[in-house]
Amino acid sequence: MSMDRKVVGFIGLGVMGEPMCRNLATKADVTVVAQDISPAPLERLAAHGVKTAPSIAAVGKEADIVFMSLPSGEIVSEVVLGKDGLLSVAHKGQIIVDLSTSPVDLMRQVAKALGEKGAHFLDAPVMRTRAAAEAGTLATAVGGDRKIYDLIFPLLNTFASDITYCGDVGCGQIVKILNNMVLFETVVALSEAYAMGSAAGMDPQVLFDALSKGSGDSFALRNHGMKAILRGDFPGRAFSVKYALKDLKYALRLAEQTGVDASGARNVKGWFERAENAGDGDCYWPVIARLIGKAIGKGA
Repeated sequence: MSMDRKVVGFIGLGVMGEPMCRNLATKADVTVVAQDISPAPLERLAAHGVKTAPSIAAVGKEADIVFMSLPSGEIVSEVVLGKDGLLSVAHKGQIIVDLSTSPVDLMRQVAKALGEKGAHFLDAPVMRTRAAAEAGTLATAVGGDRKIYDLIFPLLNTFASDITYCGDVGCGQIVKILNNMVLFETVVALSEAYAMGSAAGMDPQVLFDALSKGSGDSFALRNHGMKAILRGDFPGRAFSVKYALKDLKYALRLAEQTGVDASGARNVKGWFERAENAGDGDCYWPVIARLIGKAIGKGA
């Protein structure tokens, strides 16, 4: 199946989904039909030739390939497996791709259900920032049939510049979930370093600059540390504590299923829950640095 002149569906036009859909519509030789609970992104995307579908089922009926960018695995489950969801209208040869962050076992359940109707499923969760989504330079890790991956690669490439085939269905989510877990744990360590260094009389800017020249250097330091923790900049409309906690719970779910004692991840979960209890659930998730600093200052 060639991608030329195919109908591609897109469900979920939030902070990441809207720019991904726009890049897809403007860079690929396909017809794009989209659906979202909010009319605003649909109205903006109409200027780029994106058609509006009246329902999820309508997207599924019309599209040869359907991308989903949704807030949680629970919503992915509803969109695919729920009443009048994609499964209800899935047809032989159709390809469904989840760009969201979802539980590994759910991905395998969805793939099995769609496979029984002759449809194909890939998990391709995206990584990097909203700015990368706008620029079309996201990273994605993909799980599923290699031939189907090769087929949709040109479409993924419209919004992702780094694309890694990871193995069978679920492997994309394993990479994404563990990537986030490692990042969260690293930022906890940076937050502790920031708080201890400051309390001991060190200029935190000098501390982080020095760390960036040593073996403590990392993406987390240069981005979350220097751009958020140092500046005390934890805005809304970014990747919030609430969403970070959701992703971390998927990692802990995987830890339980694989018999791993993920104590570092459980520690992060505690800080995320404290942040929510402090009213910071909608703030950019490195806001936990503020709480860690207060805790260390009290000798906790």
